Amino acid sequence: MRIEIRIAGTGGMGVVLAGVIMGHAAVVYGGLDAVQTQSYGSEARGTAAKSEVIISDQPIRYPKVRKSDFLIAMSQKAFDMYAPDIREGSTVIVDQDLVDSSNSPITCEIVKVPAMQIADDLGRRMISNMVMLGALTKKSNVIPMDVLERAVADMVPPNTFELNKNAIMAGANFV
Repeated sequence: MRIEIRIAGTGGMGVVLAGVIMGHAAVVYGGLDAVQTQSYGSEARGTAAKSEVIISDQPIRYPKVRKSDFLIAMSQKAFDMYAPDIREGSTVIVDQDLVDSSNSPITCEIVKVPAMQIADDLGRRMISNMVMLGALTKKSNVIPMDVLERAVADMVPPNTFELNKNAIMAGANFV
């Protein structure tokens, strides 16, 4: 098993943190191999950002995503840039309020999640990345939800854990 995941959006959306958490969950609690790479603009917020995670039950010899099995697109620019570079049969998860996928020529499953709206309803817009991470985890079945939850507990400040946990559960429940 080898799963290639790309999480993309703009700086400040938490795409790097989402990738780090997914990789951490797979290695520390899932007993799998994982590599995580990231790229983002030199500005702190507003430029393109992506995080790539490869999860495997075998040693990973090449650390870059070639064709993603799962793509999370949290901005229109991210969708336009990375959707053409997916593997046949992939799943693309988009924030339905930020990404218009209706005219896309790609043939894959597109899962529309109102991540920003769910995060707003939970009280903090900045957790939309956790909503998407919960949706990805539920849709992919690469790691169990409780493994993701444990990894989130390791990676976020303790006073924000419940909020982040609620966000991943809301994303998982939505899909």
